[in-house]
Amino acid sequence: MPQSLLPNILSFISQIDPFDKIDKAELRALCTHVKISYLGKGERVDLAEEDKEKSLYIVRTGSMEQRKTDGVLRARLGPEDLFGFTFLNSNVNDNEGYYATAIENTLLYLIPHSALQTLFKHSPHIAEHFASQAQVRLKSALDVVWSSKEKGLFLRRVGDIATGRIAIVTADMSIQQVAHEMRNVLRTSCAVIYKDDNIVGLITERDMTKRVIADGVAVDRPIEDVMTLSPHIIKPDDLVLHAASLMMQHNIRNLPVVKDNKVIGLLTTTHLVQNHRMQAIFLIDKIKYAGSTSVLASFTPERQAIFEALVEGKVAPETIGKVMTMIMDAYNRRLIQIAIDKLGPPPCEFSWIVAGSHARNEVHMLSDQDNAIVLADNATDNDKIYFKHLANLVTHGLASCHYPLCSGNYMASTPKWCQSLSIWKAYYKKWVANPEYECLLNISVFLEIRTIYGNADYETELRNALHSNIKNNREFLSSLVKDAVNTNPPLGIFNKLVLEKSGENKKTLDVKKYAINLIIDLARIYGLAVECDLSATDERFKAANEKGMLSDDAFKNIIGAYKFILSFRFNHQLVALKQGEEPDNNINPDHFGSFERKHLKDAFRIIADLQEAAKVRFGSR
Repeated sequence: MPQSLLPNILSFISQIDPFDKIDKAELRALCTHVKISYLGKGERVDLAEEDKEKSLYIVRTGSMEQRKTDGVLRARLGPEDLFGFTFLNSNVNDNEGYYATAIENTLLYLIPHSALQTLFKHSPHIAEHFASQAQVRLKSALDVVWSSKEKGLFLRRVGDIATGRIAIVTADMSIQQVAHEMRNVLRTSCAVIYKDDNIVGLITERDMTKRVIADGVAVDRPIEDVMTLSPHIIKPDDLVLHAASLMMQHNIRNLPVVKDNKVIGLLTTTHLVQNHRMQAIFLIDKIKYAGSTSVLASFTPERQAIFEALVEGKVAPETIGKVMTMIMDAYNRRLIQIAIDKLGPPPCEFSWIVAGSHARNEVHMLSDQDNAIVLADNATDNDKIYFKHLANLVTHGLASCHYPLCSGNYMASTPKWCQSLSIWKAYYKKWVANPEYECLLNISVFLEIRTIYGNADYETELRNALHSNIKNNREFLSSLVKDAVNTNPPLGIFNKLVLEKSGENKKTLDVKKYAINLIIDLARIYGLAVECDLSATDERFKAANEKGMLSDDAFKNIIGAYKFILSFRFNHQLVALKQGEEPDNNINPDHFGSFERKHLKDAFRIIADLQEAAKVRFGSR
């Protein structure tokens, strides 16, 4: 390797985990052994060849696709991704071999096995990193153990750990001016670009190397010529876990932290990789690269273990819902991509939307599927045949991963729920205008929608259509209220808990039917009344409170009741899981004490009070 290339190689590798933890002198020595390989599109590396010198591969530019020897997709890799560490273990089973193919022109850095072994002798902690990598980071699904520090870090807010060092520039500034601002003024790796007081782009040091230096772009050109358009951003109140998931999903390493359209900080992969570990993050990463439905199904025990750890760790119930939702999102996206790989590219634009608890970010271990497909209005009958196959592959794939099929068939695999955007708009118009039982049932499922894959604009159009239809028919909210108050909280005379009288759940309390669902229904009503675009139950109540629709006391009471009942249910399900039983929502009062009984009664009274308030405010006039 020419010595003139060493600084560039050293600068690149020094920013990749775990090489960022190596002594500078040792890293420099290691980099002197790096070999450079260029692969044209379609060329491949067969790592299982017996006579091939074993190396660790680092993708410098381009992208690679890994496939097992039987052709099954193993993973897709981009810049800064590593592969070949499996073969650093001399005991690896030959049957576990794979080959890697360049899916575009790709530049690789190769670190010989012998050079790594020398490094491992001086830095054994680095060897441990690769050992854990060879086992896909997680040794066992049932060994999920978090320290208080780990739980605290990933379940904290982004604003707590992000750095305030980030350059703020304008689109008309020159490339050289921006580079000077980043390097000499603020010493930051990233700049956010504004135009007319709006964030329009982002540029990083790596972008400067790839788009300016490598392409010979004149540095007096405006920065907007080379910036990344419409960058992903994060809010300071978002969970660090959510930020990490976003980074993995979109292969990005810098997230500006934005509040009220003002950049207040920067979150980078360094914040996450150098200091923290959390099993949910690694599970999402594994899901992203899973090559088949059967592999995805094998992750179920890990998902359960994460749920158990969150509940045992006394994590806030709304946070548990968000974590479990991100995992379910990852399953959905991966299964959709696997289906597309099998069927070929979609014939028209579409949006895969989720509904119900999944859309509300309130997933738990009992959550089933509620999903649908919104097609472009130019979709043909043949296009619908393609999406029927795609929907069947995804919904049955989710079922094999222990996300049950919806008993009411509210799934994309049902032809009624795989339709063009105009038909979906007609659905909403009909449901709001004629809220008889079936229409109320349908809209109660699709009052919350969220895009998982595809064109997110369709979701926005449908939500706008919903609000517009409700404005034109205010009696619709009255119909929702009538339906929501048909079921009363389980309090009888003298404030005794009312239990099931017959059936297999005799003498138990169904907290989902008689409490959680009632709160969700009330949140929908209040959220729609103030045209809230948010789906989460607590967010809807908060929006109603901020708009003066819900008093401070009523807001605090219902939120407190909701969190308590969710925690109560989660703990009930945790006990069942620990005992090897199927979790459910039916609680035996004999299994909890007077403290829980008292607080449940308080929660039920709060629900009943809000039901009465809703009847007064939104009832028929």
